[in-house]
Amino acid sequence: MSERFDCKNCNESLGGRKYIQVEDHPHCIPCYDRLYANTCEECKEIIGHNAKELFYENRHYHAHCFRCFRCDRSLADEPFTSQEDALVCSDCYCNEYSSKCVSCDKTVMPGSRMLEYGGSTWHEDCFACHGCLKPMGAEAFVPDNDNYYCVPCYEGRVAPQCSHCKKALTKGGVTYKDEVWHKECFLCTGCKAPLAGQPFTSQGESPYCVKCFSSLYAKKCAGCNTAITGFGDGKYVSFEERQWHQPCFKCSRCSVSLVGSGFFPDRDQILCTDCNNDD
Repeated sequence: MSERFDCKNCNESLGGRKYIQVEDHPHCIPCYDRLYANTCEECKEIIGHNAKELFYENRHYHAHCFRCFRCDRSLADEPFTSQEDALVCSDCYCNEYSSKCVSCDKTVMPGSRMLEYGGSTWHEDCFACHGCLKPMGAEAFVPDNDNYYCVPCYEGRVAPQCSHCKKALTKGGVTYKDEVWHKECFLCTGCKAPLAGQPFTSQGESPYCVKCFSSLYAKKCAGCNTAITGFGDGKYVSFEERQWHQPCFKCSRCSVSLVGSGFFPDRDQILCTDCNNDD
């Protein structure tokens, strides 16, 4: 008498019937589906042993249930992504979530190489220099109003030129009499010392540091015999081709300040009213 061949779960005979082996134990098809088959994430029905099953992020689907939640197209053989646990085909995702290239007005596909700047997006190959029209990709560039330039084009076509060395001025410099200089190129006409960030004055069109201007051009105070430069306490008093710093303009005898008061010249001296009356 032959040995019985029964389902491990329901003990029904499997003679002449289909079965599925699980851990060396045979199971009839109904028992197998009930015990081991997965549930479809979409329709919540059992995915039978003979159904095509798809698996994504710990979720199981019938092949016919694996569809875009926007347009309902099958994703079984299509590229897709997920948005808040919902499956989305690439076309729907791009139309709803992807940026458009400001150059070609086409969608920047997820995962493609792109560049973002100032709230705008470009395909990497579409981000081209306004001057030479060559794609800049991920290379350095310089924005100028609504245009973008590669560094050589910006320096050669757009950037202001230093009045001294005639090279491009690409970052902070010095402006003087409507012309620009590199900070290191803006020098005293006399001693060639850098003037950027320092007090300076001019003689004609030429800039000078205080020391050079004082020694070359400044008038001398008749009181202290030092230069009147216009820096610091720059106010001065002028009388008969003589000049004084305001603090130096005082009575030659009693040293009272004569600024805003009457005074009397006495040869090389200047006197206040009281000292003049004493004479």
